[in-house]
Amino acid sequence: MKKIFIAFLGLLAFTLNAQAQKKSGAIQFESVIDPVAAAEASGRQIPEEMKARMPKSIKANYELLYNATNASFMPVTETEDSNTGGGGRPGGGFRFGGFGGGGNREYYYSFADQKVVEVFDMMDTTYVMPTKLAATVNPMNGNGGRNNNQNNSAVQFLNVPPTIEVIKTDETKKIVNLDCKKVIIKTTRKAKVLDMEKDVVEETVLWYTNDLGFNFSPMPNLWTEGAVLAIEIKGGGTTAKSIEYRGVSNKDVTAPKKAIAITPEQYQAKMEAMMARFRNNNNRGQGGQTRAVIN
Repeated sequence: MKKIFIAFLGLLAFTLNAQAQKKSGAIQFESVIDPVAAAEASGRQIPEEMKARMPKSIKANYELLYNATNASFMPVTETEDSNTGGGGRPGGGFRFGGFGGGGNREYYYSFADQKVVEVFDMMDTTYVMPTKLAATVNPMNGNGGRNNNQNNSAVQFLNVPPTIEVIKTDETKKIVNLDCKKVIIKTTRKAKVLDMEKDVVEETVLWYTNDLGFNFSPMPNLWTEGAVLAIEIKGGGTTAKSIEYRGVSNKDVTAPKKAIAITPEQYQAKMEAMMARFRNNNNRGQGGQTRAVIN
């Protein structure tokens, strides 16, 4: 009996140690996007000559570091495409909604208060912006539900809030040896398709696990619960490829303190101002007057 009790204590200690190790680690993700398929899925019409110049696929790798209290998610390698075999930082070249961590953007998660912040560079300045985990419009559609007046799009989305439905399923599968459940985010938006008003329905598949004990998604606006380890959309997706349980310091999962705080509203205003300047510059160029500035 004594030997059995000692063996039980040994097994219990081993189990508790294994559980403690899983509180800290690194998960490697891969994002693969077919830019032509992604653009056409959002209603854009792409000329054949442009299709021939676009890469067949764009790949980027990301890493999730986490410990018992915090996590960080960021790009770790250069973006690769099937035509050139390389090409700049993740999100460089062809960017479609910053899929898989927002291109060169970083996300930092605080588990205690369930806060998420986004860190990015804009106009030679590093900003930190609060965001949140939620089920919203698929960012791959190109306009986030706002009015779309692109001339090269067959689908003109109306300025009407989308309807979002979360559909839970009984499907399960293993991803990096963790039990994952399948959930579908169904987004319905009003749009004009060839001047006829229709409902445009998009479905995004998420695979999430509760085994890690924290909430996370490679894209914070594509989340329902748990830690999302795979996202499947038209034209691509992001999937966890490997996991390593190891120690992670607080420094590696804490947002930079030198970043300047910015609200989503301030960010939107800056983006609209930049787009307005861009359009004005284009209009001046089309007017036949060109001005060269030499520094």
